[in-house]
Amino acid sequence: MPGDLRIFLGQLFRKPGEVVALAPSSEALAREMCRGLSPETGHVAELGPGTGKITRAILSAGVAEKNITAFELNPTFVDTLRGQFPAADIRRAPAQEVGNLPLGELDAVISGLPLLSMPNDVQRAIVEGTFRVLKPGGTFVQFTYGPVPPIAQCLREGLKLTWTKSAKIWGNLPPARVYTFRQG
Repeated sequence: MPGDLRIFLGQLFRKPGEVVALAPSSEALAREMCRGLSPETGHVAELGPGTGKITRAILSAGVAEKNITAFELNPTFVDTLRGQFPAADIRRAPAQEVGNLPLGELDAVISGLPLLSMPNDVQRAIVEGTFRVLKPGGTFVQFTYGPVPPIAQCLREGLKLTWTKSAKIWGNLPPARVYTFRQG
């Protein structure tokens, strides 16, 4: 959507420390991130929804808007998301709070955050918090531009995570892969 790009670029130039992506996620990436979701999926948390590209893909997969809780820090993005998705729970809160809030059991967490570029303690709080609130068998979906899994090795080992990865998504700038993590 042209409006999304305008909002994204405006925030990128005004707050480059907050918006670390070079471009909004592509529709191809958003679809791949939501491949495992369906109308039977219950509650989904989205971390770092930005302008809502992946949020729209979550809805297109059949998840009810009222079953989405999103964590976003940028106030302009939060206002935009609240306007576009009035039935969703859009929180202006850091992603590391996902495990501390009474969300109930989540079926999936979809993350658009640059986990590997975050300090270890922040990444640990996000990932450990995610797996505290996921149902058994629930998934944590994360994309990356790099060649290695987007969760630090010590966390993957400590939480006994297994994962699958997608083929490279060439229709994204830059090209990305999607990892789907499960515990145990």
